[in-house]
Amino acid sequence: MMLENFRLPTFVKTTTFRLALLHSGLFAVFLVGLLIYLYTSTVVYIRGEARSSLDAELTELVQAHRQGGLVRLNQSVLERSSVPGSRQFIYLLQDGEGRKISGDLSGPPAGVEVGGAEKISFTIDYPKADGSIETRPAEGRQATLADGSLIFVAYDIDEFVGIIPRVTNVVWTAAPIGILMSLIGGIIVSRTAARRAEELAKTAEGVMAGDLSRRAPLAGSGDEFDDLAGQLNAMLAKIEQLMLSSRHVGDAIAHDLRTPLTRLRNRLESSLASSMSKEETEETLENTLGEVDHVLDTFNAILRLSRLEAGDSGPVERIDLSAIGHEMAELFEPACEDAGLKFSAEIGRDLFVNGERSLLAHALSNLLDNAIKYTPKPGDIRFEVAGGQDDTVVLKVVDTGPGIPRKDRERVVERFVRLEASRSLQPGSGLGLALVDAVADLHKGSFSLDDGGGAHHRPGLAATLRLPRL
Repeated sequence: MMLENFRLPTFVKTTTFRLALLHSGLFAVFLVGLLIYLYTSTVVYIRGEARSSLDAELTELVQAHRQGGLVRLNQSVLERSSVPGSRQFIYLLQDGEGRKISGDLSGPPAGVEVGGAEKISFTIDYPKADGSIETRPAEGRQATLADGSLIFVAYDIDEFVGIIPRVTNVVWTAAPIGILMSLIGGIIVSRTAARRAEELAKTAEGVMAGDLSRRAPLAGSGDEFDDLAGQLNAMLAKIEQLMLSSRHVGDAIAHDLRTPLTRLRNRLESSLASSMSKEETEETLENTLGEVDHVLDTFNAILRLSRLEAGDSGPVERIDLSAIGHEMAELFEPACEDAGLKFSAEIGRDLFVNGERSLLAHALSNLLDNAIKYTPKPGDIRFEVAGGQDDTVVLKVVDTGPGIPRKDRERVVERFVRLEASRSLQPGSGLGLALVDAVADLHKGSFSLDDGGGAHHRPGLAATLRLPRL
């Protein structure tokens, strides 16, 4: 019953915990392998050192016998036995009859066959100060010489053998501690990652519940979770902006199209209620067509802007903005003259960008058209296409009109936003600047509005479009 009610913590089921567990397992395998390597290399080295020393010692004594016979060998044994040190060898020299000549041992150790195997392992009994006997492991070498004498060399390996259990204890102590620490570290890492993931999930849940202002928290560490949270917040801000814009689209459309539709209906109703001449009928129909065209233009602008905000554009190609600038200057200079405005253009050469030609031309057309529309005569309009800083191309339209108040500059690039002062003075749908801003976003550029540098009562407006330059 208890097992049925038992549930694993949530973070144990996460991918981050599994990855952390895998990391801990790999670390544990590495740690165990490292400890095994240290153990084997230490033990093998110690045993190898002892055996190499024994072999070298026996070789030197045999060489002494060859050079000076039994007398020289005996002298060497006596000299070596009397040398103090912590790593003394144990010697035994016997003549051909088996009698002891010199050395530390009274005779061959028990169980050692004289003249048998050259490499021997045995034990030595040492009397202690309290009268007890201490048995210690040793390893020896023996050689039967040409005259029948026997030389026996042994080495007390108790010091080395004692190191082996210490190394073993270190291995068995360090291994579980290392594995445990790796598991604890894995759990901490996975729990931290799981907590960050839960925060992102809660943010998404809040947005789905209708809270469009919800944002993912940033830890300030600059890690990949902060990058993900930043991208998520940017996406949520864009969604909130689009949703708020969509909520006001209906009201804005109704507000801006009510006047032309009402005017259209009243004109048609008046026409039906009265008898008109042919000329009056034609004039009424022309006015009616003008109103319908205005409504259709508004809806076409809405559709085009919606496609742009959805990222739907035409083919992207290498475009010469200098050529487009000259075309726009030739097109709008006569329009400025007809409006009683002075027009000047400064267009640089070889200014290329990646983009859609028709969209960029439409954006420039909107800026120049707005400048002509809102600049009273006598006034000036300046059109510039030049290379900017940070490898950009700057397209700027500056007029000497009334400008836009600083507090309204962010708002006028939204859909259907028209300043109240312009609603009754100029026709329009309030989509021109919104379309320019959408074109800038689509081409990874920027759009900004500033003062045109005019007088206080007519500061003018500087509309600047910046695009990445090739």
